[in-house]
Parts: sequence; C-alpha cells; structure tokens
Amino acid sequence: MSFYTAENYSPDISVGYLAKQVYQITLKGLEPAFVGEDVSYLQWSALVSILYGRGLTCRALAHDLGHDKGATTRLIDTLEERGLVIRDRDAEDRRVINLRVTVQGEEIARRCMLRVLTLWNGWLADWSPDDATRLIGYLQRLRTSLETAVGDEPCA
Repeated sequence: MSFYTAENYSPDISVGYLAKQVYQITLKGLEPAFVGEDVSYLQWSALVSILYGRGLTCRALAHDLGHDKGATTRLIDTLEERGLVIRDRDAEDRRVINLRVTVQGEEIARRCMLRVLTLWNGWLADWSPDDATRLIGYLQRLRTSLETAVGDEPCA
C-alpha cells in the first residue's frame, strides 16, 4: 500500500517539501553562527566535511555537499587562498589531490561548530533526547533509502 495518494497529498505532508523548508529555515537561522568569522555556511560545511573525513578529495567533497565539481573546485580555491585548506598530491596515486584543513581552518570550523550546536540545542530544547535521537535515526534511514533508490553511493 502506498503512503501518498492524489487524494491525501498536500505540501504540508510532503517529505521533500518539508525537508526543503527545514533546510531553508535552518540556513537563515544559522547565519548568526558565522558572524565575525568571515566564512559562509557553505565554506564552514566544506571545512567540517574535510575535518570529518567525508570530503577528502574534490569529488568526495562535491558529493558530500551536493554540489557539482566545478563549483566545489571554486569553493576549495577560495578556502585555499584564505589559508584554510591545503591541497596535497596523494603519495600512492599522484593523480589524486587530497584536501586537508589547516590549523587556522580547523580553529574557525570548531568555533563555528560550537555556535551551530548552541543554536540547534536551542531549537531542540523542547524535544526529549529520545525524540531527537529518533528524528536523527529516521533521517539517516531516509538517506539510506534514497541512496539505494537513486543509486547515489556515498564517496569514500
């Protein structure tokens, strides 16, 4: 049995629509976390992706951020010019360019992360820890279902 039907559908119960709205509202709400740091949400996301080993090459970073490789290359160029990221040739395969965050980049990423965590903790203040954990589990499950259905495997 299908969950959605033409009769019961509306944007207010659309997973895709709600996910997009949550994302857009989150971006606006996170703006204070980056004030005075001279990084944008996207730049911070790239630093965190690299720090946590999810975007260690341009290709992997583009996948993790959901951007095309050209836009990601320009993003890395900006972060490199500002001394926040370094490109290094891979020792085993010289064709591969690895990314790593500099000390300055890590300091900025971690400062902003603490601000982001404070904002999220405020937004989830009236949620029980169990509810927040369940939400995270559901989102992870949905991500896995979508990756399987779309054939979008995470980059290693």
